[in-house]
Amino acid sequence: MNIRPLLDALDLQEDAARALADDLRAQIDGLQARLREAETHLEHLTITRKTVTSLADRLPAVAPDLPEHPDYPRILAAFNHAAGPLRAKDVCGALGHELLPKNIEGTRAKLKRLVKLGILTEADTGNFARKQ
Repeated sequence: MNIRPLLDALDLQEDAARALADDLRAQIDGLQARLREAETHLEHLTITRKTVTSLADRLPAVAPDLPEHPDYPRILAAFNHAAGPLRAKDVCGALGHELLPKNIEGTRAKLKRLVKLGILTEADTGNFARKQ
């Protein structure tokens, strides 16, 4: 029996397996390099996050945009001059509006909107103060 054809077939399979192994090693090397790059990028992002969060306390707070009505800056000015909490009636008077129920309710609605924007707080029902 001639085993030469069998050995030749084995050589072909060994060569194919060796080529596949070499190709897979090359792919692994490329993937390891990409993995190192991704891990380095993640480390940089972690450092950046830590830096930004540590500096966040030092940044000035950005005030939310006030609604378009001209009373809002005047309302905030009234709170800047106030020693304590103000009621809607007090603010209405500070704005120079007549102390009519419709004016007081309109001012109360504006104060509530400023509470929703996070500019004022309502400590007790109807008592508004500048947020600290």
